[in-house]
Amino acid sequence: MSARKIIIDTDPGQDDAVAILLALASPEEIDVLGITAVAGNVPLALTSKNARIVCELAGKPETKVYEGCDRPMGRELVTAEHVHGKTGLNGPVLPDPVIQIEDQHAVDFIIDTLRTHETGTVTLCPLGPLTNIGTAFEKAPDIIEKVQEIVLMGGAYFEVGNITPAAEFNIYVDPQAADIVFKSGVPIVVMPLDVTHKALVTTPRNDAFRNIGSKVGVAVAEMTDFFERFDKEKYGSDGAPLHDPCVTAYLIQPELFSGRHINVEIETQSELTMGMTVADWWHVTDRKPNAMFMGDLDADGFFSLLAERLSRL
Repeated sequence: MSARKIIIDTDPGQDDAVAILLALASPEEIDVLGITAVAGNVPLALTSKNARIVCELAGKPETKVYEGCDRPMGRELVTAEHVHGKTGLNGPVLPDPVIQIEDQHAVDFIIDTLRTHETGTVTLCPLGPLTNIGTAFEKAPDIIEKVQEIVLMGGAYFEVGNITPAAEFNIYVDPQAADIVFKSGVPIVVMPLDVTHKALVTTPRNDAFRNIGSKVGVAVAEMTDFFERFDKEKYGSDGAPLHDPCVTAYLIQPELFSGRHINVEIETQSELTMGMTVADWWHVTDRKPNAMFMGDLDADGFFSLLAERLSRL
């Protein structure tokens, strides 16, 4: 079976970095056509820089990185330096990237890529706010039917919010873009906090990364060392959840995850619940299902996959 063609849309972020590393370590299953950066965890100048740093860390400098939208479609930008640190990749000391940003805007790259590939052969993998995707769909609605699938990290139901009491960060940053995406009709797979909070990097799991002994393994362990201090204090958990690698792990081993095909609506009006993913988990409405909303994962299998693939880099 040929590798699945994907575009990774991202705002790195330590967990975004691990998701990118997993994808680049898995060329048999995943063909990364390009990485599109968006403002989110940190401002755009840093997310586009971090994406290139990660590509070089992976030993994949040929990976094309495109710079996208620097603010949400209808709101001021909210960032998360309190979680990810000032650079977004606090933890390891990594050199500035040598590879350059591509000249083309990320939104135009997404549009052109979907137009030039056969219908149903390109998957979009957003790991951050959905600004680039929503903007592309609004600018070029003809591409919507071309998308094979969207596999995204964002939202929550049972775990409710991590940036407000009701909303998960990625959706909260740009709820207008999320609303466009969830109403698009494209098949969507959602990795909400309900799943990602079960992907906890415990001490033994982080030791497994460090014991790979490579530059990549040590960097990932150091990222998690930094990243976990926030979540341990906030949730009282045994480690940091690796949110975004759930997206790329799903592309490689979908059987690690289970969920329900349900309706998901995005709140865009109320300041109290702005960005909430209203997930009809119990099928209490007659709204048409529009997303596979994941609820559980095989955490041991997930971390085994991560350690095995990262050891390839």
